[in-house]
Amino acid sequence: MVDTLTWILDNLHRIHDAREGKIRDSIESALFRLLRNFPSVSETPNGSWVLVDSASRGFLRPPANGEHTLLLDASGFAAEGEDSASALIVDACRKGWKHVVSFDWRGQRFCGSGLGPHSDGFRIDVFGNPGDYLGSGLDGAEIHVHASAQDQVAQIMKSGKLVIYGDVGQTFMYAAKGGDVYVLGNAAGRPLINAVGRPRVVINGTCLDYLAESFMAGDPLHGGGFVIVNGIRFDDDGRVCELETPYPGGNLFSLASGGAIYLRDPSRKVGADQLNGGQLASLESSDWELIRPHLEENQQLFGIEIEDLLRIGGYVAEPSKVYRKVEAVRLKALATASE
Repeated sequence: MVDTLTWILDNLHRIHDAREGKIRDSIESALFRLLRNFPSVSETPNGSWVLVDSASRGFLRPPANGEHTLLLDASGFAAEGEDSASALIVDACRKGWKHVVSFDWRGQRFCGSGLGPHSDGFRIDVFGNPGDYLGSGLDGAEIHVHASAQDQVAQIMKSGKLVIYGDVGQTFMYAAKGGDVYVLGNAAGRPLINAVGRPRVVINGTCLDYLAESFMAGDPLHGGGFVIVNGIRFDDDGRVCELETPYPGGNLFSLASGGAIYLRDPSRKVGADQLNGGQLASLESSDWELIRPHLEENQQLFGIEIEDLLRIGGYVAEPSKVYRKVEAVRLKALATASE
């Protein structure tokens, strides 16, 4: 039943004529009631899932034989600090838990932050309304947010995986250094500014402005970072539709020195006047080979078929007819200084 309710929450965009707010509230309430019925961590171990809440947090211990999932009721915890749900998640990781299903978040901040380096193999599922700075500093762990996320998500992220089944707020992935990230919906303003290294990001909706400003992510074809922007939405029947424009704002890839943006723009609506230091280029076969595995993972996560992304006017087109590449331009000042 937990898996079924989770699937419904994650696929509201695919359900016919779904009024997301009303359905989401109903499904979340049922899921939270179900999760609260599991045995408490303060009781004698007798199953594979165990529950901890603000009242029983002092009983947190390493997993006993057969236990593999810690359920965390976040509703009664402080917004941040030593008594927060985020601090308990760090403690659970250090005690040997590999999977935390956290639920009924009410705006508390820093979920998934503070885990430290090399947290590979640790997974957090998040239900409810998580607050700012979720996943900041993430270095190896995996976070699935079964809702929208707020501001400053995944700042300075180094490695790991982040999946957001909704939208994400301002300054998403500021100064990120790596990681694989998938966003079902839209990102607000200034995502991925000052990012470096090897972030690999898929945004299925669009962004407001300043996407990847001062991006310094090397050559994407040789291990560098990139962002895919699909510029889509879903109609009442769950079908993929194009947004009016895949990118409505300005300063796209502003003053970037490395990396790339792969923009789904079959109608060529994004113009050079929306750039500031980058340039539009054709998608080459090597670019498609690079981004296709990430679109395949995107398909697995959200049900967004690659064929639907490549479909123009009823037929499946070549990727170069659908996607464009925004790449960095070598600044004249730097070119002159190196001569």
